[in-house]
Amino acid sequence: MKSFKELGLSKDLLKILDEIGFDEPTEIQEKVIPLALAGKDVIAESATGSGKTLAFGAMIVEKIKSGKNIQSLILTPTRELAEQVSENLKLYSKYGHLKVCTIYGGVSLEPQMRDLRTADVVVGTPGRILDHLSRRTIDLSKVKILILDEADRMLDMGFIHDVTKITSQCPKNRQTLLFSATISKDIDRIAKDYMIKPVDVSAEAYVDQSKLKQVYYDIETNEKLSLLIHLLKEENSKLVMVFCNTKRTTDFVGNNLERYGFDSLTLHGDLNQNQRKRVLEHFHSSSKFILVCTDVAARGLDIKNVSHVYNYDTPKTSEEYIHRIGRTARAGKNGKAITLLCNKDYENFGRVNDNPNLKIERIESPKFERVFAKAPEQRERSGRNFRGRSHNRNYSRGDTRSFGSRKFGSRRQSNRNNRNREGDREHGQYRRKTNHPRNFGGRRFG
Repeated sequence: MKSFKELGLSKDLLKILDEIGFDEPTEIQEKVIPLALAGKDVIAESATGSGKTLAFGAMIVEKIKSGKNIQSLILTPTRELAEQVSENLKLYSKYGHLKVCTIYGGVSLEPQMRDLRTADVVVGTPGRILDHLSRRTIDLSKVKILILDEADRMLDMGFIHDVTKITSQCPKNRQTLLFSATISKDIDRIAKDYMIKPVDVSAEAYVDQSKLKQVYYDIETNEKLSLLIHLLKEENSKLVMVFCNTKRTTDFVGNNLERYGFDSLTLHGDLNQNQRKRVLEHFHSSSKFILVCTDVAARGLDIKNVSHVYNYDTPKTSEEYIHRIGRTARAGKNGKAITLLCNKDYENFGRVNDNPNLKIERIESPKFERVFAKAPEQRERSGRNFRGRSHNRNYSRGDTRSFGSRKFGSRRQSNRNNRNREGDREHGQYRRKTNHPRNFGGRRFG
């Protein structure tokens, strides 16, 4: 496998990739980046989560110069993917200062119109891009690079006519890259009509689905940490990754796991490069260890032998979910992805389940002991944080606390006469279900 340097990337981009922890290119990046830099049109058959955003993002950062109108247009099927692609492009282009504008429906047009006047790169959904074209608030006459991301999903969602209309408004001598999990007849037709001698490339699935078991538990918010600790004790796990959506939750989970005796470290954006390096070195050299991290901090990491991935928070998109679970079930080994789902996660989980290729099984929650969760402390600017661990911990690992006359672990008695008796059940006992089964993204669960 080649290195990023061997792919012909600039020093500035190589520096950025090093800063965010991209160790080596994925298969699709290794195949697409040289062709894209050479100006070729490309049809890439690549599953979600294979690293395709960097595959086309690197070429955009290298080729586009700021301040010369809209030079690149990226079409995505959903607003969530549009936001994610935009965030990545802003990260990759921080030394080039490209102005990236995100366009999708459901929000006001006016701010988008203002951003479009100075945009270098536009990332958006077909419907809203077409809306701006009809209003003449977007000019695609200077587009040099057109990206069709997850083209199969756009066609499945009925965007084929929108895509062809938008494509026809771009210059004919542009460069076009199309990414799709599958190549259908409609995609072949788009390639024939709107691409110039495209080169076909494909990459194998990053995760062996036959080796990966995916499950979720539907629980109360205040049960998440208790169930996580129970599963970490009961599952036959080795190297474990626990994903959270925010730095605050990452610290909360990491500090509490450490308090209860688990060998764990946290990894998020507040760590400097040396701290990050030491965390990863410790993780790589261990045979049984827990890494609690955010998506941004874990982006680009090549970590082998991960047996379990936990979604403490549910990711916003199926692409983020696949990136996470792609850390396990590699090289012919078995893996398990476990999502801890509560009511605030339902919307995200619905979007994840919109992907028909994901088979996530619901598991009834076992009985488990309730643990005391120490709330995260406010970070002080002068505070010192080493390898994600706080050095001013008030509690030692696994200690029990007494609060007044109530010892930790006991349940406070309620004085309310109208208290729902369901609240007095033994912790971990199944709740009586009185509601209808939930629907996630049109797929029925429960």
